[in-house]
Amino acid sequence: MENAEMPHTGTSEARAIALTVRRAQAGDRDAFGLLYERYAGTVCTYVHTIVHDRHEAEDVTQHVFAKLMHVIDKYEEREVPFLAWIRSVARNVAVDHIRRQRPIPTEDALMAERLGGHDGAEAGATTLLDALSKLPRDQREVVILRHVAGLSPTEIAVRTARSEGAIHGLHHRGRRALTAELISRGAAPATAGPQRIP
Repeated sequence: MENAEMPHTGTSEARAIALTVRRAQAGDRDAFGLLYERYAGTVCTYVHTIVHDRHEAEDVTQHVFAKLMHVIDKYEEREVPFLAWIRSVARNVAVDHIRRQRPIPTEDALMAERLGGHDGAEAGATTLLDALSKLPRDQREVVILRHVAGLSPTEIAVRTARSEGAIHGLHHRGRRALTAELISRGAAPATAGPQRIP
């Protein structure tokens, strides 16, 4: 296998990195491994300055390299050095991670508002959880990641190793099935009814 190691000195390092990036863009998993070995520590240190937690930084770094497998073909050597580009990817993933840590309204909370009061919140949560449990596992996972965790379809695709098109399909079918289940329980959202399933 060519270029089994990447030298770490000057111009030869730059050439080795460029070659390794091109191999990774062509789908060479060994090349991804070399890029991980070369940049994981740097990325983790950089992410730590954003998330301010070492364990979270390590988790985010894993997500950065998972995402890298899907976006590396967008990198063009002429535009920016690879290190600057991967830091940009890392920053976006870290910012998304921070955004997901913020409290966000969930379907449970919205249901509780419609039903009103503490007892309503408990009843709404129970009804919703029961309805969710009726969905196929893959649909349930996508619906929860989308509406509870607040992830975008692209983020869900990366996290679940599915295509974005598959995520859209699972989300659409999951929402339809969940709405139908809630309607059958008399607990559908106010905008839904027997004649309208979004």
